[in-house]
Amino acid sequence: MLVRIVRMTFKEADLAEFHAIFDRSKHHIRAFPGNRHLELLRDPGHPNVRMTYSLWESVDSLVAYRQSELFRTTWAATKPLFAERAIAFSGEKMEEINLDIQVSKIT
Repeated sequence: MLVRIVRMTFKEADLAEFHAIFDRSKHHIRAFPGNRHLELLRDPGHPNVRMTYSLWESVDSLVAYRQSELFRTTWAATKPLFAERAIAFSGEKMEEINLDIQVSKIT
């Protein structure tokens, strides 16, 4: 599983336009083959920053999305709204920790 986080800083006047673009594309992105999860986050300390958090089956599925017409048109509409260059991070999930077992007290 590949985790992808994209941090985007927008011009204040363009936030509403970004949200409109995201609303139009979010279900298509989520339905894209290989996408397992999609979230939109807001940085609580920076009101013009939004982040997408997505889970992909593999690097290949993310690459296929990034080469798709959906990505090209969405990114082309989004990029001019940036106040700063976007920053993207990817990581392969190594372990997920759940609390589905009894946790003993650590002394």
